[in-house]
Amino acid sequence: MRAYFFRLVFLLVFIALVVGAVKLTAHIASALSKDKTEEKTTAETEGGSETQEPPVIKLSDAEAENTDEPNADGSSEGVETAPEVSENKAEKYEAPKKDYIYAEDGSPAYMGSGEYTSTYGIVVNATDMKVKAVKNAHDRIYPASMTKILTLLVACEHIEDLDEMFEVTIEDTDYAFSNDLSTAGFQVGERVSMRDLLYGTILPSGGDAAHALARAVAGSEEAFAEMMNEKLASLKLPDPAHFTDCSGVFNENHYCSAYDMAVIINAAMDHPLAREVLMAHRYTTMATQEHPDGISLSNLFLRRIEDKDTGGEVLGAKTGYVVKSGNCAASYYTCGTDGKDYICVSADAHSAWRAIYDHVAAYNIYAAGNTSYHKQ
Repeated sequence: MRAYFFRLVFLLVFIALVVGAVKLTAHIASALSKDKTEEKTTAETEGGSETQEPPVIKLSDAEAENTDEPNADGSSEGVETAPEVSENKAEKYEAPKKDYIYAEDGSPAYMGSGEYTSTYGIVVNATDMKVKAVKNAHDRIYPASMTKILTLLVACEHIEDLDEMFEVTIEDTDYAFSNDLSTAGFQVGERVSMRDLLYGTILPSGGDAAHALARAVAGSEEAFAEMMNEKLASLKLPDPAHFTDCSGVFNENHYCSAYDMAVIINAAMDHPLAREVLMAHRYTTMATQEHPDGISLSNLFLRRIEDKDTGGEVLGAKTGYVVKSGNCAASYYTCGTDGKDYICVSADAHSAWRAIYDHVAAYNIYAAGNTSYHKQ
């Protein structure tokens, strides 16, 4: 009896093992079949067409929330839209036949009150090209990273394909490191689009991006600096100006005046692509192997001034700093009072925040006519 019982148990265990083996074999066969199907689909996707879709420009979370969807009642009032991004191919641009020399009819106001503290400054009505206020505006300054406004403009005038890829090298990253410059964060060997180099040059004031951009456009920074000086000459600046590099590294031979910089940012804002970059508060670069989520970039000046009461709206800006010129900034503004555009350039503020508040004061007093404005 006992022997019969053990044989029965052995038989049941054997049957259970056979059933388990059959199920396992079926599962493995199914998995192998699925893998082959996925490999075929991947191969078809990667090799089925020689024409690839252009890279997608990623927007920040704040920008992604903006949509063109109408309100519940069908209207579009109050609905914000995501900022437009220029097409892949840069449009053929011809510089406007425009005299950027501002009229100084009468006596412009002197920016010497306690509300404006920077050593140098100018406020210009960019609509009627008249100087509204000055403070040592024709004196020589070292423009620091405001230089990158011209770098942007020259590059925009020569780039043909915004999605052309360019490899960042150790020359670009070492340039930023050795000169103690801000960076966009690109890595050695990373292939970056020309569009991303433009935004990387302006928003975070990336020395790595600016140097790579100069090499991409002209072959070397030295050759690009020659192009920058040719552009300065074409603008017919009122004061002597000469640039030696694309980032504004201090050099006694790299100089201009606040008045000159007002002309430069005016010309840049006249170029559609340069204007687009200067007006961007935030931007995310395209995904790369080194940065799968892209790099989030911000224009801190625009983000910090956007909630300040300027009597209008600051549309675009670029800051700079070197010891010899303190904190500098150039900005472009639309006045809420008369609807006209104005430019402010300041230099030698004692801090980055002071430069921001000097622009707030300058626009309130000399553009919007807010005589009751008091320094913040």
